[in-house]
Amino acid sequence: MQMTNDASVDAMLADLKTLVEIESPSRNLDALATSAKAVANLIEKHLGGAATLIESAAGPHVHWSGGGEPKVLILGHHDTVFPLGTLERRPFKVEDGHATGPGVFDMLGGIVQAVHGVAMVDDWSGVEILMSADEEIGSHASRALIEERALACGAVLVLEGAADGGAIKIGRKGCGTFHVEIKGRASHAGLEPEAGVNALIEASHQVIDITTIGRPDIGTTVTPTVATAGTTDNVVPAAAKVIVDVRVESADEKDRVEAAFAALAPHLSEATISVTGGVNRPPMPESASAELFAMARDVIPGIEGTSVGGGSDGNFTAAIGVPTLDGLGAVGGGAHADHEYLVVEAMVERASLVAGLVTTLSRR
Repeated sequence: MQMTNDASVDAMLADLKTLVEIESPSRNLDALATSAKAVANLIEKHLGGAATLIESAAGPHVHWSGGGEPKVLILGHHDTVFPLGTLERRPFKVEDGHATGPGVFDMLGGIVQAVHGVAMVDDWSGVEILMSADEEIGSHASRALIEERALACGAVLVLEGAADGGAIKIGRKGCGTFHVEIKGRASHAGLEPEAGVNALIEASHQVIDITTIGRPDIGTTVTPTVATAGTTDNVVPAAAKVIVDVRVESADEKDRVEAAFAALAPHLSEATISVTGGVNRPPMPESASAELFAMARDVIPGIEGTSVGGGSDGNFTAAIGVPTLDGLGAVGGGAHADHEYLVVEAMVERASLVAGLVTTLSRR
């Protein structure tokens, strides 16, 4: 397999505009169906063959194979975090070297660069592309498929956005969400507050206990992010809920944190606590990316690598022992924010990086 073509910035921007202007928020099945068809059309336009739409409860995943013995899986997702209507407020545009619009960096730009990168080589046998529909909401409907194709291919290139400065992501923390629900007993806040069991006070105790689970000195962060309680201002709250974001760097810490949440106990008599959730994405250690990172440095000497706190589907593939390299997608920033942007001048180089890695892996 040889690299034979150059990527065109104008063509890449045209394809990016097409994807961005569709809008594809997670859980919106109609929007995701339209987005999946557009991704499939993009793949077929540049690579030929037939891209398959794999239906799921979360929307269609897009899978394409260049045929032959599977050797490399190019992995990403076409769902985004922005609700329908965001495009009207933040339309796609290219200005001062940046492309902006909902999803340009996370991760529609990565999809475009992946397809154009594969198109730069002259033989696509052994290459698979999988773009899921639910990465932003936990990949519950795509995880089994992702792991199946990763094991079949033996190497995974994840086209999530690059880290700061364009660095490749060579390690990721495991991450997950816990839901702590507290039940108390309602009563009149003025006439007989003592007859109630105040779920808001219990939730306050739990937040303090939960924060002690964190070990930032070893990379474990435990962060309460959302709390709700009560119904109106003159009723002792009968229920409360706390949502907690967790990040860990090791499997041992995953087990310790999950055990600590399971052991949470109420402070108020008659209050009860239930905990659901867990560390959904296992950690991606740097050892999982070492071989592929060395290959990337052969393609672009001196390219940087870094470990990050965010998770991706690369966490799943690394955890089952498949060499995985992440952050190969767009250079830019502002993921999930209104200032999200993609650096236009980096698009060709990143597509070339994909092409070089595909070429190297196909020869193994």
